Parts: sequence; structure tokens; C-alpha cells
Amino acid sequence: MGTPEFAVPSFEALLSSGDQVVGVVCQPDRPKGRGHQLVAPPVKLVAERARIPVLQPLKIRTPEFLQALSAWQPDVIAVTAYGRILHAPILQLPPMGCVNVHGSLLPKYRGAAPVQWAVINGETETGITTMLMDEGMDTGPMLLQAKLEILPEDTAGTLAPRLATLGGRLLVETLAQLKAGTLAPTKQVDEQATMAPLLKKEDGLIDWTLSARSLVNRVRGLSPWPGAYTFFGDERWNIWKAVSQGTATSDVPGTIVTVNKQSILVATGEGLLEIREIQTANSKRMAVAQFLAGHRVTVGQRFGSPPHTVNS
Repeated sequence: MGTPEFAVPSFEALLSSGDQVVGVVCQPDRPKGRGHQLVAPPVKLVAERARIPVLQPLKIRTPEFLQALSAWQPDVIAVTAYGRILHAPILQLPPMGCVNVHGSLLPKYRGAAPVQWAVINGETETGITTMLMDEGMDTGPMLLQAKLEILPEDTAGTLAPRLATLGGRLLVETLAQLKAGTLAPTKQVDEQATMAPLLKKEDGLIDWTLSARSLVNRVRGLSPWPGAYTFFGDERWNIWKAVSQGTATSDVPGTIVTVNKQSILVATGEGLLEIREIQTANSKRMAVAQFLAGHRVTVGQRFGSPPHTVNS
């Protein structure tokens, strides 16, 4: 059971293992792009190439779906980023249980966006945890863990593929040890748990009162989606790359303090944020040097919240 690109390495690792994949469950096809054409999820595309049957239920809490799942007679259900919380009838169906591949070192970062929040929070290490699923949000007993370094330049977009590949390897190893009877589940320490809730578009809005270091991490963690953004007058600007400068400043957060050929330096709650890659509406991402060739930006101008509309 899995849906997005993050789940593909787990699926491909299973296909390359000695076990038989009898079926795939993923989210329904979704409309995408300006034409709103239906697009199949990445896991479905791999399944079709491998000629493996696929189920895409709109609802999973139905007798019909449970019957279809039961017909495959699975010994174990492997789950990576499926996108739905499984309830007891599904969890209890396979004799070996449901094994989840989660993109964090549990119990840290339970939830739908563990990769993004680890980067946003400035972590230097994360990893993969396999666990036996229960009805909670990533609360089941842990099976195996593998660590992975978060590099200083990593974004959520560059970190996720490395984690996904690690997840595929760890899933196959987990199933091998479960079959051999050599794996003892470990209960999570709930008191050490932190959450990684699903990100929303609004989470990308930059709060200039945060420190420059925090804003750099947010830019990294919010890339590629939803993207970190601010407003320059009534125009929305996405910031895709930035570094922090420890220089103290008394300027109001959000104020542009320096403009040079390579970057724009902005006052924050602590230190300066040096913007190096930017994007405005209806334009492509570009280095600040290229951006400044066509846009006038001056010292003393301020970034801020979206302009308020007034009804009259």
C-alpha cells in the first residue's frame, strides 16, 4: 500500500526480493495541471508495468474493499506513504501484520510530513523506522531503524529520495527478519514523541521576526512544496535559496539592508537573511543576480504580509 514517489523504492525493493507481491493499493487518480486531466499515482504506474493488480478505493472502510483485500490472502501488508489511516479490520487481516516504512527516527516526527519538519527544525540526522502498525498515528511498535545524515544544503526535496531508497532496503530486511522469527518489536516511548503535521500552503508564509538561521531551515524544509514566500508590496515572491548571516542589525525585521550583485540581505529577528534564489509570479526560479537585472530593489524597502483588501 503506497501512493507517491516516496513509496516507489519500497515497492521496487519488494519486487526485487524473493517475496511475491500479490497486489497494490494506492490512492485514486487525481486531476492535475491546467487541463485537470486525471493522473495516476507513481506507485500505480510501476504496478502496471509489473502487471500487478491495483486497487484504488475512494473509501477503505467498506465491506467491498475488505473483501477485495482478503481475496489476495496477504501474509503481510507493507505500507509506505499510502495516505490513509488503516482501521482494525485491515490491520488484523494479514497474519504477520501491517509493516509501515516511516521517514523519521520514531518516536520523533510522527505524522504526514516527517521529512519536511526534520529539515525545518534544523535536524542534522534523520532516518527510517519500520514498525508494526496500530490504529494510532505512527504509534505502533518499532521493528528496525536506520539513520541518515541531513546535509547542510539538503532540502526536503533532495532528502526524500535518499530516505525513500533507504526505506526500501530496510523494508526488505525487516520482512526477512520477521519471517526468520529473529525480530522483536520495541514499544515506542510516547513521552519522547514529536509531531510532523501535514503542511498547508499557508505554512510557507515567512515570519521575518524569526532568526535568519530558522528561516534558512524553513526555506530548505518547504522546498519543493509549498515553498517559502513573502510579499513585496502586493507581489508574492518565493524564496528558494538563502543563507544566514550572523551580523546584528537594529532594522525592523523584513527590511532590506543591502542589495548587491549576488544577493539581497534582509533583517530578521536575529541576524540577516541573504537571499540567493528567488521567483516572482509568472516567472521561473532564478539567481538573485539574474533577478536584479530586471527588477528594481532598494535598501529600506520591506517585505511583509499580503496586502489587506478593504470592502467598501
